Amino acid sequence: MKLLFVVISFCFLFGIKANLLYAQVPSSNKKAQQAYETANKNLRLQQTDLAISHLKKAVELDSNFAPAYQQLGDIHRQIEDYAQAIGYYKNVLKLAPNLTSLTKYGLGESLLNEGKYQEALTYFADYAKNNLPEKSKMQIDKYIADCLFAINHTDQHKFSLQKLPAAINTSDDEYFPKLTADNKTIVFTRKVNNQENFFESELRANNWSEAKKLTGKINSDAFNEGAHCISPDGKYLFFTGCNRPNGMGSCDIYVSKKENGEWGTPHNLGAPINTKGWESQPAISADGKTLYFVSNRAGGIGGYDIWKSTLNESGKWGNAENLGNEINTPFDESAPYIHADNKTLYFASNGWPGFGRLDVFLSQTDSLGNWSHPENLGRPINNHYNQTAIHVSMNGKLGYLAAQDSSRQLDIYTFQLSQLIMPDPVAYIQGQVLDAENNQPLSAKISVTNTDSQQVVYEDVADYVDGKFIATLPIGFNYAVHVQHQGYLFDSKQYALDDPKFTNEKFEVNILLQPIKIGGTITLNNIYFDVNKYELLPTSKSDLTLLLAFLKLNPGIMMEVSGHTDNTGKKELNQKLSENRAVAVGNYLFANGIAKSSIRTVGLGDQKPIATNETSEGKQLNRRTEIKILN
Repeated sequence: MKLLFVVISFCFLFGIKANLLYAQVPSSNKKAQQAYETANKNLRLQQTDLAISHLKKAVELDSNFAPAYQQLGDIHRQIEDYAQAIGYYKNVLKLAPNLTSLTKYGLGESLLNEGKYQEALTYFADYAKNNLPEKSKMQIDKYIADCLFAINHTDQHKFSLQKLPAAINTSDDEYFPKLTADNKTIVFTRKVNNQENFFESELRANNWSEAKKLTGKINSDAFNEGAHCISPDGKYLFFTGCNRPNGMGSCDIYVSKKENGEWGTPHNLGAPINTKGWESQPAISADGKTLYFVSNRAGGIGGYDIWKSTLNESGKWGNAENLGNEINTPFDESAPYIHADNKTLYFASNGWPGFGRLDVFLSQTDSLGNWSHPENLGRPINNHYNQTAIHVSMNGKLGYLAAQDSSRQLDIYTFQLSQLIMPDPVAYIQGQVLDAENNQPLSAKISVTNTDSQQVVYEDVADYVDGKFIATLPIGFNYAVHVQHQGYLFDSKQYALDDPKFTNEKFEVNILLQPIKIGGTITLNNIYFDVNKYELLPTSKSDLTLLLAFLKLNPGIMMEVSGHTDNTGKKELNQKLSENRAVAVGNYLFANGIAKSSIRTVGLGDQKPIATNETSEGKQLNRRTEIKILN
């Protein structure tokens, strides 16, 4: 980034004419004055190091030269060497306390950024007594709020940050850590010689491999690539590309897909995601339906705000929606990360009260979509340096943070989250869909339905190359998982994650779809009845709706609906119960337009178990409804 002559930058913030700030108090030492004027020329040419050298010469020749100390303080503050800036500003206050009120502002900001909050507060409070323009008053009020927040929040979470090894962190800046669902692959941005590219590392036997550049067409030498997010299955990368030939503005959001181990040609998401403005730092929800990003487009609240766009039924991104003043401030928000629970948003901000500069916050939506007041993640995650981005594992236990150290270098750290800042835990299915007869991958449609609310919480298509998919399941509910592909019988599975004893977070499954033919069977795992009853419960709707759609798409099919029980109780009663339950399913289909001549119902009681009746798990498998193709 270009270093702006700090006095010129003050003109915009405080409405002060730069050339009048220090000219009224020249040095009586001609050589010192000459060195000072040369330094100003260096600054206009952005020759920062030369300017510092000449200013140091000026104060060596005239130890009472307050404007030169002021200039040194301003430059060191601008290059984030706050410790040095503090010393220079204090010299100004000793020598010429009335030289400019900006000395107290610069000193206060430097102290704040060194974590010396109580001392900084004194200078900010004094500076705030001036008749300030609205913009500078807003800034000073924010700094005062930061000092008060930090002074009143000295407690720390009971965990520590662990810097990732040299395989990932180097002497260059590393930031924007993003991980796949299994936490085995990390993709991050590394900046080398002002060039940003993507790197990845694999976790093998609890050790991270040496990070390598992503292969394929995603990295370039001509442009910067960074500020990204990765889909849970690791196959889609949304990222920021700047000044590209096909760009709509200075920076746009692109997407690339990984195929056969290579990242494909990036695709510009286009309008309405991208505009003539600046769009960056995408975050895709686990279900792939909502994209959060940062933009300075018209209609925002601050300089940079967080926006979102939702994928509509036609597969197009809808108009961008500002997250509003529950999230955005008149300052800058950045680096959104929406957790897989689809309700917890982590982001960075220099607008909400914190420990100074960029801190990381979280906010959660309620059932109506309203965001909670942002919560500062506290120490040791946040401090007086910059914390620029965070990623949290699906189970909510492990965090990855990009943050500055005392040298202002950005590195990636990991930590165990406390309960206070955890999202809702999420499990996931890692599956593969194959043809049952030849084991060839199928690009099948995957849907996950909450059987209580009947809300579809996840929809996607298995990869057409390998048939693999990852579906997320927020813990605390019961789910029906359906897999469909044209020309095949559908698959229905049940995942009961509402049991408090549930401990799994990952399910691995191969789904073998059978081509539609006579004798093919489907087990409906989400047909529910009360004990010893045969009235269909509302939680059965997802499977029944799927079965109904299947029959309407294949109107020539004749099928048998069979009811099955375990061996508990009398055989005669089990037989009658299984018959009535099969009839209940048949009646649902008849009531929804399926011809009675195409459905046969039968009860088989406990005659055809598919598992042992010696365990509760086996009995549950035996209590089922099956579909068999007859014609």
